[in-house]
Amino acid sequence: MEAALQSLAAKITQAAARGRPLRIRGGGTKDFYGQQLHGELLDARPLAGVLAYEPSELVVTVGAGTRLRELEALLAEAGQHLPFEPPRFGVAGTVGGAVAAGLSGPARASVGAARDFVLGAQLINGRGERLNFGGQVMKNVAGYDISRLLAGSLGTLGLITQLSLKVLPRAPAEATLVFALSETSARQQLNRWCGQPLPLSASAWADGQLWVRLRGAQAALASACRQMGGERLDEPRAQRQWDALRDQTLPFFRLAPDEALWRVSVPDTASPLNLGPTLVEWHGAQRWLRLPPAEAPRVREVAARLGGHATLFRGGDGVTPVFTPLTPPLARIHQALKREFDPAGIFCPGRLTPDF
Repeated sequence: MEAALQSLAAKITQAAARGRPLRIRGGGTKDFYGQQLHGELLDARPLAGVLAYEPSELVVTVGAGTRLRELEALLAEAGQHLPFEPPRFGVAGTVGGAVAAGLSGPARASVGAARDFVLGAQLINGRGERLNFGGQVMKNVAGYDISRLLAGSLGTLGLITQLSLKVLPRAPAEATLVFALSETSARQQLNRWCGQPLPLSASAWADGQLWVRLRGAQAALASACRQMGGERLDEPRAQRQWDALRDQTLPFFRLAPDEALWRVSVPDTASPLNLGPTLVEWHGAQRWLRLPPAEAPRVREVAARLGGHATLFRGGDGVTPVFTPLTPPLARIHQALKREFDPAGIFCPGRLTPDF
């Protein structure tokens, strides 16, 4: 991998000297996410391979170009997994792309976000320099935690070359329960369950059905199933359902030609948005909507009124901003970070916002 690192660093240095933009890409499964892509392709796939893995330490270090499916297969052999369930969106998805996108799957509400599991990272910045942040243990940082800052940066701060991630053992047992409930009733029921000692792992509501996943010891699951009721699904069907939710292959995510997919983050106690077709995740904190891009003002106004924000996740028109505009103080912080890591502004220009 050393030869690949040297080649990529040289390309970055040359691009910075010429002011030529670069578009960082792994498997390309998340090219749809963010504003329009610009620049010469900088392929991160040669940075592949498991560099260190000791199951007893619950840490794995891999090259950023390593495929997610390959890493997940390796972890499964040791009875472990990536707890935040990063969406794959296809077989080519890479670990670096998962962290750069900062996306988390169905278990986010119970285990934490992608950035919570990033222990360390290596980066090539806009000067062609190799930088190391964090390490391979949880308490290893003084000052700014740059390794976690990279989660969700969409390649705008530099090329992630290596990552150390915290992993966890798989739960000994799992169960999925299904309930026929309205959106309001489902949200109220989830809020009640979240206040009880139940092994809730994930939930999703759409089309009058609430799906709840439980994970934990067999005895805890048996007790929870008796207390909660509902219909228990067989494990193969349940696994297909959660995988389809994670990778957005459920029928809900099939967009009509005039539709876009909106991701709305609001408090889990927020009332229904009543804006259009809706799928609710993360015990109510994440709402997926199918609405035209032109509905942006209305969607963002409703989200802001409820204390949240909205993202034009997929199917944008190239004009409507993908992400909710930052407040001036936050925008200044973002711009200062960009100047520090990428002074020539060559990495993924406009990927987060048109002027970033």
